[in-house]
Amino acid sequence: MLSKLEPTQRTLVMLVGMVVTMVGLSFASVPLYDWFCRVTGYGGATLEADAGSDVVLDKTVKVRFDASKHSGFPWEFKPMQREMEVRIGETGLAFYEAYNPTDAPIAGSSTYNVFPFTAGGFFVKIDCFCFEEQVLQPGERVEMPVTFYVDPDMVEDRDGQHIKTITLSYTFYQIDLPELSEDTQAALDIDAAPAQNTTTN
Repeated sequence: MLSKLEPTQRTLVMLVGMVVTMVGLSFASVPLYDWFCRVTGYGGATLEADAGSDVVLDKTVKVRFDASKHSGFPWEFKPMQREMEVRIGETGLAFYEAYNPTDAPIAGSSTYNVFPFTAGGFFVKIDCFCFEEQVLQPGERVEMPVTFYVDPDMVEDRDGQHIKTITLSYTFYQIDLPELSEDTQAALDIDAAPAQNTTTN
């Protein structure tokens, strides 16, 4: 097909194809990089597990909690505790608080990592609000839990054995509101509809 085009047209088509391919790869690289980080703990990304550790050590580590937002994101977002000390292998439970001060529902999602980055391969989340998108209604305030433990293997690691403090950080950013199911939308429409005047003369 390209052979039937004029040289300038052929060049233009090829350039457009290259641009489209590069844009597609750039979007694909984000989830691939995110997956790589979660699996390996690279860049401070944390690991995930279905259950807590079978081993709990007497040695402790301090976990600090940090919160931030992308510019312009209207929620209020903060940790409900600044730090806690947990035994290595012990399951910890912490909470973050989010508040939507606006008069419209807003959806958000969060990125996260730990510092120092070398702790990423040993900080394991069992459950976390960050695993799902969050939607806050106007004026809604919620407490969002994160359940975690620090892998006992850290004390045997050449770099990990020197870690005394781990900082867990979340950054929230706004996303599009998820589409409502037909039943949910119908229920909202009924609630929003003005009451009918049933008085008869």
